[in-house]
Amino acid sequence: MLSALHAHGGFASARDLHEALEAGGTAIGLSTVYRTLHALDRSGQVDVIRERTGERRYCPRPPDGHRHYLVCRACGLSRVVEAETVERWAENVAETAGFAEVEHTVELTGICVRCHVTPAA
Repeated sequence: MLSALHAHGGFASARDLHEALEAGGTAIGLSTVYRTLHALDRSGQVDVIRERTGERRYCPRPPDGHRHYLVCRACGLSRVVEAETVERWAENVAETAGFAEVEHTVELTGICVRCHVTPAA
């Protein structure tokens, strides 16, 4: 499944991956794709974003940890964003509250330049 995610490039839904695997000759059930992606998420091997519809999209997580992304709500284009400030903030909040092994999710969405339509003057 990870190789299919790498081949897809960017974020992919379970349905996207299912279609790609089937097109490549791999007979696999959609429920198996969902279960495998869920297991990859639990084990920290993928980054996950949620669309407005609630659908999850996945991409392989780099070996050095999770990333934060800015995602276009119109076309799905994603860009990695520098988030050191967010990481420090999360660590400080956890330490102040006396928590350990804190995880966080930050989702940034917008409309990319290609999809943004400016009103006519």
